[in-house]
Amino acid sequence: MITYEQILLDCIASDDRVVVMTAENRGHMRNIPPQLGDRFIDVGIAEMTMIGCAAGLAARGRIVITHALSAFLTMRAYEFVRDDVGIPGLPVHLVGMVPGFLSDGNGPTHQAIEDVALMRGIPNMGVFCPADVEDLEIGLKSVFLSGRPFYIRYNALPSAVEHDKNFRIGKAETVIEPATGTQEVTILTYGMLLRQAVEAAHELRRLGISTKVVNLRTLDPIDSTALLDAALSSGLVVTLEDHLKIGGLYSILAETMVKHGVRAPVLPIALDGKWFKPGRLADVLEHEGFTGPQITKRIRTALDNTARRFHVGTTIS
Repeated sequence: MITYEQILLDCIASDDRVVVMTAENRGHMRNIPPQLGDRFIDVGIAEMTMIGCAAGLAARGRIVITHALSAFLTMRAYEFVRDDVGIPGLPVHLVGMVPGFLSDGNGPTHQAIEDVALMRGIPNMGVFCPADVEDLEIGLKSVFLSGRPFYIRYNALPSAVEHDKNFRIGKAETVIEPATGTQEVTILTYGMLLRQAVEAAHELRRLGISTKVVNLRTLDPIDSTALLDAALSSGLVVTLEDHLKIGGLYSILAETMVKHGVRAPVLPIALDGKWFKPGRLADVLEHEGFTGPQITKRIRTALDNTARRFHVGTTIS
């Protein structure tokens, strides 16, 4: 399996403009410093300093890739990211380590479960949430060369599916097509929960429920067409995310539907205003109700209880 270190080197090897920075978070790229020389900078546990330096370097023509724990990168350094990077639109890329459930063994202070909401609210900031290491490899170079700031939810898990290699910023990837022309359920997701979405979809299809799975890849810019297609063609739209319900994909879908006057039944599966209980990843998913079988059960209950109250594809007059 390819490593982040290999992906990063492949992206930056031929571009002398790139500077790699870290706030004492280099376990995933231990062999990078000697290869980059003075283009690698470790500022220590000082995320705000790192972002300020990165902005200065970017203003002088550098492409800067920064690394820190997601919780600290998006919250401790938030003002610096907003004012020094986002507002001027500088090409600084924020690679957030152990976001969402990937911070499995850590308590609330180290859980980044509001990171998407924070970052997508910053002017000019893109948000890339790869589903696994293959998705990361496919999209990272495009993100680095986009010319705009980006927040990247780091994910080096084994591949959940065989991905579409034709990556475009702002374009979703359909991972599972519906079995029939009109699907009963569309699962919209991003990041590491794609694997659980696929597991749930296979079980739903075994039960005769036509299911489509969409990997959003980037949440900013969002693929509005994919969201609207889901709302207009599904008996139930499911948003699945390891993030607070407020400000993430569920909010993005709601904003998009209201903007276009579209109405549809929606089941948000997210963290409902609380931290998750620390533990091993498999135990976290089980405890919080995010395993494939648990997602299947929640979708079946929603179909039974709410889907019949809506007329699929109606619009708000």
